[in-house]
Amino acid sequence: MKVGFIGTGSMGSILIESLIQSGALQPEHMIASNRTFSKVELLEAKYPGFQAVQSNVQVAGDSDILFLCVKPKEFRQVAEEIKGAVCAEQIVVSITSPVQIKQLESVLKGKIAKIIPSITNYVCSGATLCIYGDRITPEDQILLERLLSNISLPIRVAEEYTRVSSDLSSCGPAFLAFFVQKFVDAAVEQTGIPREEAVRLAAEMVLGTGKLLTVGGFSPESLQKRVSVPGGITEEALHLLDVRLQGVFNELIETTHSKFFEDVDKVEAQFYAPK
Repeated sequence: MKVGFIGTGSMGSILIESLIQSGALQPEHMIASNRTFSKVELLEAKYPGFQAVQSNVQVAGDSDILFLCVKPKEFRQVAEEIKGAVCAEQIVVSITSPVQIKQLESVLKGKIAKIIPSITNYVCSGATLCIYGDRITPEDQILLERLLSNISLPIRVAEEYTRVSSDLSSCGPAFLAFFVQKFVDAAVEQTGIPREEAVRLAAEMVLGTGKLLTVGGFSPESLQKRVSVPGGITEEALHLLDVRLQGVFNELIETTHSKFFEDVDKVEAQFYAPK
């Protein structure tokens, strides 16, 4: 099985390196192209056997599973470029959330899926969101999810929930890292604790909390209750957070959705504009 990648930017390269480092794929079973060829050449140098090429059409023609890891504004151009090389039996996977499955199906013959990876996949953790078009068979879904399960937990979601699911699984690490950064900043400023020590403590806390919420059997609510003692320090601090953060996460989701639908409209204009 040959797996191809068009686009080796941030998420494309994370997918490639995670799949190799996890042992899910050998480099010689992978081929990739990128608009800036030097970026894909770096992967070829790092992983002997990995094939870097300058032609998107070559990648499309040589792949059994083809990952499209390009920006929304580039999607229609790339789809039109490779459509002659894509056959009905290929699995074509978009990792770009604003691009709709129906749009790709209108241009490409292949079996279309959309997966939304996360930076957490780089350490073989976190979720990968899986959304499938009508041409994808149950066997195709199993094949793709077996591949992704080496670096993540594949979770099927409805396309209508792509954005909010991405907020939680893909944008969430940045939001959580922001919270950790501000928590550490305050700890250093208020007490003088060495920053390196504070970061290590906070990082281990996040790791442990994730385990409690997955394999530990806790819900977010039950975990707060278990840590808090009535009238104690944690309860007092949670009350402060509840008051100060009232409505903040609603605004966060409104913000991400507003930008998402702006991108959706731009992509739609590309796909349905007169040629």
